[in-house]
Amino acid sequence: MSIPTVLVLPFPFQGHVNPMTTLSQKLVEHGCKVVFVNTDFNHKRVLSSMVEQQDHSLDESLMKLVSISDGLGPDDDRSNIGKLCDAMISTMPSTLEKLIEDIHLKGDNRISFIVADLNMGWALNVGCKLGIKGALFWPASAAVFGMLYNVPRLIDDGIINSDGSILTSNKTIRLSPNMPEMETTNFFWLNMADTINSTHFLNYLVHHCTPALNLTEWWLCNTAYELEPLMLTLAPKLLPIGPLLRSYDNTNPTLRSLGQFWEEDLSCMSWLDQQPHRSVTYVAFGSHTYFDQNQFNELALGLDLTNKPFLWVVRQDNKMAYPNEFQGHKGKIVGWAPQQMVLSHPAIACFISHCGWNSSTECLSNGVPFLCWPYFGDQPYNRKYICDELNVGLGLNSDENGLVSRGEIKKILDQLLSDGSIRSRSLKLKEKVTSSTTDCGQSLENFNKFVKWLKE
Repeated sequence: MSIPTVLVLPFPFQGHVNPMTTLSQKLVEHGCKVVFVNTDFNHKRVLSSMVEQQDHSLDESLMKLVSISDGLGPDDDRSNIGKLCDAMISTMPSTLEKLIEDIHLKGDNRISFIVADLNMGWALNVGCKLGIKGALFWPASAAVFGMLYNVPRLIDDGIINSDGSILTSNKTIRLSPNMPEMETTNFFWLNMADTINSTHFLNYLVHHCTPALNLTEWWLCNTAYELEPLMLTLAPKLLPIGPLLRSYDNTNPTLRSLGQFWEEDLSCMSWLDQQPHRSVTYVAFGSHTYFDQNQFNELALGLDLTNKPFLWVVRQDNKMAYPNEFQGHKGKIVGWAPQQMVLSHPAIACFISHCGWNSSTECLSNGVPFLCWPYFGDQPYNRKYICDELNVGLGLNSDENGLVSRGEIKKILDQLLSDGSIRSRSLKLKEKVTSSTTDCGQSLENFNKFVKWLKE
């Protein structure tokens, strides 16, 4: 069998780069070479956050990090998803083509295959032009894939308009008779920062990305049968290979932190070692959540009010000031944490989370109960699934001004921590989910099947 060189292209957000980095490491472990393509902007962030240890550098003969421009200027706002998608589609297909041609000209390993994030599905058209086959990778849940895949049908059935806005008066729909009900307000494109972004993003996906599903038989997804059996029955072509969790037992800190946009603060691990078993509330909202000052104050004072130890990730780009009354003496605050290591620590009691899919699968894989506080995109749907279908978490409610109060945080956290049945269900689900990626597990079998095909 030859050694394939796989070009991997993620959508340029932390929640997409993370699982595709893990996927790349697994491809390398299974005897492939990987060329990992970030945008120039994210490439710089990844390199600057990598743990600087010369004995532990990245073996570039197996995994090479390269970059191309996303089409935006250095000071442009990349959280404006509509603007980012417009810039990418007008510049990246030609720069990706040039990158591949340059690699081939240098006589390095020729690219034999492309694995593109479905949100970068246009890359398979570039591959076709150059005679390179590809696979698509969906980093979110199978249910959210189902929402996107069924957009044409939702339009035909009069449920949504062509711009993605809701037409039906029904509050809920079912994608198929045996699927759980879905709230129409939880369609992920409706939960962007604004309606212009929503329409822009949906158009980008429907016109430039999902048509690429017709160019490949390989639709890979970061989920497991044990997590979404009904949805995966409905979409038999979607192959679950998850949850994709990075291996923390390797002694190479460069590999462990690869793909992060911020450097992980490992001091939180020794702090956790000093805390009692199942006593700590872990609080982290991913790479995109921003609170205003009022909400930030309520969260800080709510954590004080619980009178329990907490580990709170407050990103380095946070501009909020801590309220004067905030004591914080029972907690530890870090800029970015090694999340899987944290969630697997015996001191963790629960996770206050934005319910991004990576955070959700990491939490489910460690049997930790959730306190759900979604922000945008697919997160409101994930919250409903975690609380109402899997029954392993509770949701926080906001008041009439949209504020989650300190009293609400304390009340629901106390309720969660005193509910033994949620903890027990979380631990049972952990066993099922982790079995999917071990010997004889369906996700591992699917991944092995894909690698075997790649090598042939």
